[in-house]
Amino acid sequence: MVPENDELNSRRQAREQERNFMAFQRKLLKIGLIITAATMILCIAAILITYGFLRPVPLDPSMSVTVPSSTAPTIQTEPVPTQPDTVIHFVAGGDLNVTDKTVASGTTVSGYDYTDVFMDVLPVLAGADLTAVNFEGSLSGTPYGTDRRSAPQQMMLALRNAGVDLVQAANSHSILHGLLGLRSTLDGIREAGMEPVGAFSDKAEFQKSGGFVLREVQGVRIAIVAFTKGMDGMGLPANGENCVNLLYKDYNSTYQKVDTEGITAVLRAAESAQPDVTIALLHWGSEFNSQISATQEKISELMLKEGVDAIIGTHSHYVQNAVFDPANGTLVAYSLGDLLGDADKAGTDYSVLLDLTITKDGATGKTSITGFDYTPIYIVDETATGGGMRVLRIREAMDAYENNCLGKVSDEVYAAMKSALEKIDSRMQTKK
Repeated sequence: MVPENDELNSRRQAREQERNFMAFQRKLLKIGLIITAATMILCIAAILITYGFLRPVPLDPSMSVTVPSSTAPTIQTEPVPTQPDTVIHFVAGGDLNVTDKTVASGTTVSGYDYTDVFMDVLPVLAGADLTAVNFEGSLSGTPYGTDRRSAPQQMMLALRNAGVDLVQAANSHSILHGLLGLRSTLDGIREAGMEPVGAFSDKAEFQKSGGFVLREVQGVRIAIVAFTKGMDGMGLPANGENCVNLLYKDYNSTYQKVDTEGITAVLRAAESAQPDVTIALLHWGSEFNSQISATQEKISELMLKEGVDAIIGTHSHYVQNAVFDPANGTLVAYSLGDLLGDADKAGTDYSVLLDLTITKDGATGKTSITGFDYTPIYIVDETATGGGMRVLRIREAMDAYENNCLGKVSDEVYAAMKSALEKIDSRMQTKK
């Protein structure tokens, strides 16, 4: 290839730049002339109209044209899609009492197995998004039974296999065997795959947790707190400060001085975690007494004021009223009765599994308790005939009896179930 002359190439570039500049000037001139002409036409028209040489011609009404009020095109907008509501279910059971009879119900040739005890209620417990029960006993080794309120670890495994997630550990027997007994109980609950609520190994664990448990289910944050009125007359042992959440300052005597500061501190710690819903599990009231005390009412008012959405009670061993306030989305169920116990006193052989409906509105993001349901259950005691104890759903067992199904309950149990169902329904359908 022959190299180009540098001087010639420079002149070519200069000419090209000059041509481009002249073309640009011509374009500017044309634009200026057009603008000048348009301005002159507008000025002449204005003068002619001013002096009457041009008048607007009226339109023939028959030839009128309707002009849209707006010439802007109509844009069809799609509605902004909202998220669907999120609905979850929190199920709670009553007291699981550790006694000679309840322990013996799981006795096998090789040890203990409580699977059959809870088999019939498994669909309810396992079908919920989150499930809690109150374990009124300890896991403190042998001997098992009433005297020491100690149960074998297999009882915890059966609860977990039945679908239980949370175990209330704040109750009458929390410190029956001191701090070592409390810690072994908490360890056993965790080893079974569940989480204890309301009791702590030491002050450090309490402070780390804030005194509450936080669970998230399908994007809904649920804070769970648990308290007990007392511990069977016992005081906290040395170095046991904050190991159990307590409702009263005089927790080992008269239960008259509500521990407002202690309760509020735990509830506000829970609130700082920004839960959508807060549920309180309370071991309160009086055993074998269906009356609601003045201090229970005071505690309820305090907790609802501090943002608790549902209060679920145990300890009386009876089913007591459940009061639902749909306007505020709150529920107070004073006592669920015994999930499992000796059932040797009138009214202690039946209870309920409470089912809270928690709804998160997809449009607003607001979460509240929108309703509740319950499953009536009955403790069938077959120990006199060589069997154990079983927890049965009342309605299903009655249906099986009425349809003469195999394995139906006895005439006596059917009659007791029918009577229990009437009492349960009357107490669980109270609205504020």
